[in-house]
Amino acid sequence: MSNWSIDFSPFLPGPFFVVAALIALVLVALLLWRRSRGALLRALAIAALLAALANPTLREEERESLANIALVLVDESTSQTLAERPAQAAAIRADLERKLKGAKNLEVKWFTAARPVDGTMSGTQLFAELNRALANTPPDRLAGVIMITDGQVHDIPASVAALGFDAPVHALLTGMPDEFDRRIEVLQAPRYGIVGQSREIEFAVRETGKAGRAGDIVSLVVRREGQPDETVRTAIGRTTKIDMPFPHAGQNILELELETAEGELTPANNRVVVAAEGVRENLRVLLVSGEPHAGERTWRNLLKSDAAVDLVHFTILRPPEKQDGTPINQLSLIAFPTRELFSEKIKDFDLIIFDRYQHRGILQIIYYDNIARYVEEDGGALLVAAGDDYAGRYSLQRTPLAPILPGVPTGRVIEQPFKATITGEGSKHPVTRGLPGVGNQVASADPKAEPAWGRWFRQVEVKPERGTVVMKGAEEAPLLLLDRKGKGRVALLTSDQAWLWARGYDGGGPHTDLLRRLSHWLMKEPDLEEERLLANARGLKLTIERRTMAEETTPVTVRTPQGKTSEVTLEKVAPGLFRTVVDVERPGLYKMTQGELSAIAHAGVEDVREMSEVTATEDKLEPLVSATGGGIFWTKGAGLFGTASASDVTVPRVAMMSAARVMAGNGWMGLKDRAAFVTRGVKLTPMFTGFAALAALLAFMALAWWREGK
Repeated sequence: MSNWSIDFSPFLPGPFFVVAALIALVLVALLLWRRSRGALLRALAIAALLAALANPTLREEERESLANIALVLVDESTSQTLAERPAQAAAIRADLERKLKGAKNLEVKWFTAARPVDGTMSGTQLFAELNRALANTPPDRLAGVIMITDGQVHDIPASVAALGFDAPVHALLTGMPDEFDRRIEVLQAPRYGIVGQSREIEFAVRETGKAGRAGDIVSLVVRREGQPDETVRTAIGRTTKIDMPFPHAGQNILELELETAEGELTPANNRVVVAAEGVRENLRVLLVSGEPHAGERTWRNLLKSDAAVDLVHFTILRPPEKQDGTPINQLSLIAFPTRELFSEKIKDFDLIIFDRYQHRGILQIIYYDNIARYVEEDGGALLVAAGDDYAGRYSLQRTPLAPILPGVPTGRVIEQPFKATITGEGSKHPVTRGLPGVGNQVASADPKAEPAWGRWFRQVEVKPERGTVVMKGAEEAPLLLLDRKGKGRVALLTSDQAWLWARGYDGGGPHTDLLRRLSHWLMKEPDLEEERLLANARGLKLTIERRTMAEETTPVTVRTPQGKTSEVTLEKVAPGLFRTVVDVERPGLYKMTQGELSAIAHAGVEDVREMSEVTATEDKLEPLVSATGGGIFWTKGAGLFGTASASDVTVPRVAMMSAARVMAGNGWMGLKDRAAFVTRGVKLTPMFTGFAALAALLAFMALAWWREGK
C-alpha cells in the first residue's frame, strides 16, 4: 500500500523563514492597497521565492497495515463454577468467537484467568492476568479488552491511568441480575488462644439479592472439637457472638454451618471454619546443675532461647563437704531454697532437670520422695543428664528416685570415642526420628553405619529396666532412655558431652533439635506424642497421617459432615509413619477416629474471599469500564416463563470504530481501529528546486516588469 505526502525542509532556519514570509505578506498587501500595476505578478514571484526556500518534497511510503489486537479474558475462578455458569461461559465464548471473526483486520488473543494454584493471592485476579497478556501486546495495536466474568473481580485498578493503555474494556456477565444467596461473614475471630480458655467469635449472616429480608431468623449449627453440635438462632444482618474453646495446643477448629434457603445460588458459602492456634502458657523449667561444667551453658542457652519456657537455674558452687571456715555472711552465694522449690512450689514446674547432680546431702530424702510423687501422681517430668556422677556412690539411683529412673548404672564409665546412633525404636520416636545428620545411618544397609555428626568421649554404662532406648552410644550401651511413669515422664541421658555438638567439635551435631525435642516431649508437647492421629485438607483432598511406635496400624474411621462413616487403610511411608490421601465429595468438617485417637480436618474451598460473594454483579467493574468508554452486558435473561437454558445467551455485536469516544451502546460494543502500520520503504522526490524554481521566479518577475512598463 502506497501513501503520498508532502514534506517541507526550509533552507533557512525556522524563525528566519517565518520572518521572511511575514515581510513578503506585508509587501504584497502594500502593493495591493496601492493598486500598483503588476501587483499580482509580483505576489506570484514572491510566492515562488518562498516556495523555493521552503524546499517542498513529495514523500512516497510503502506501508504494511498491522492487525488490531483484541484481548479476551475468560474468568474460570471458583465462583464461575456455580449453577449454569460454566455452560453459559462456553456459549458466550462460542458466539463471541463467531462475531470477532467477522471483524476485519482483527487479531484475537484468548486468555484464561483462574485463581493461582500456589495460593499466593486470593479471589479473582482478572487484571493480574491482563497485565501478563499486555506484556506481549503492542499498546498501539490494542483495540480493546473483553472480559467474560460474573463481575466478582478482586483486583480492579483504582483508576484508568493504572491500566496503561487507551482502549475500551467491556464485560460480558454470566449469571443473572436477580440471583439470591446467603453467606456467613466472620467479623472477628482469634488467631490464637491459651489452652484451657475460650475466646469470642463475632459473625453475621448476610443476604444478597432479596430486599427487605433483614430481621428474618435463621438457624446455624456450631461444631466444636470434643463437644456435641449446638444450634444457634440469629437474625439476618445481626452481629452474633459465640465462644471458641481451646482444648489443646496446636490448631483448634470451630465450624459454623448455615441452613440452606430455597432458591439460594449455592450452599458452598453457608459454611465457615475458624482455625486458631492453641498455645500453652509459658512452661516452667527448673534446671539444677550439680557443679559448673562445659555442658551447663549448653542447657542454659537452649532453655533461655526458648520463648515458650520460663527457666529457673541453680548451680551448686559450694557442696557441704567443701567447708573452709568462711562465715556464711561473707559469702556472695545464694542459699539453695530446697524447701520452697521441692516442697511448696514443686507443682508449679513442668520439668525438673538434674544436670551432673550428685546426692551429697543438699537435698533431704523427703524431697526426692516429693519429686517421685510429682512425676507419678501429678504428671510432672524429670530429666537426668548424667555424667560419671551417675556411676558413683552419690548417684541419684541411690535415692528414692530409683523407682522412676529407667536405667540402673553398672558402676562403669566408658571413656572412648563414639558416635551416638539411633536405635530401631528411636527411628520411630518423635524425639529422635529424622534428626539432621542421621541420613547416613538410615540410608546405609550396613548395620554398623554411623550418622554424620561428631563424636563424644564419655558415657555411663547402665542397664535398662524400663522405658524405650532411642539412642545408643559406646559399645552399644544405652545413651538416651525415655519412659512414662504413672501420669508423668522420665528421661535419662547417660553422657554429659552433648556440649561437644554445640561447640562444633568433629563437625558438631543436632544438639538443639535433640535437646529441645527431648525437653518438650517431657512437657507433653502434642506434636511430639508417639501415638498420634493427624489430618489436614487441601481443597477436597484429605490427608490422614498416623504416627506410632508399632510396626502396623489398624484402619481409620472417617465420619463425613453428613454423619456417614467409612474406613480407610493407611500405607507405611517411613518407620513409625503411616499416611493416605482421600478424595472427599463434599466440603465440611471430617472427623477421624482410631481407637482412642481422633483428629478433625475441614475440607472444602480454600479461597474464602472467592466464595464470600458469589452473586453476579455489574457494580464492581462499572466505574472502570465506563471510564474507558466500554460497556457491561448481561448475556442471559430469564426467557419466556423463566425457561431460558444456559446456552441461550445474548452477545452484543462487535463494531470497529476509529475516532469515537463512546464505545458501547444498546446491543453493540466497539473496538478501536488503531490503523497501525509498519513502513517498508520511503521515496523522496523534490518538487520545486533548482531550474524549475529559478525559471518560475524569473518568469513572474519578467511579467511583472512588462506589466508595469506598459
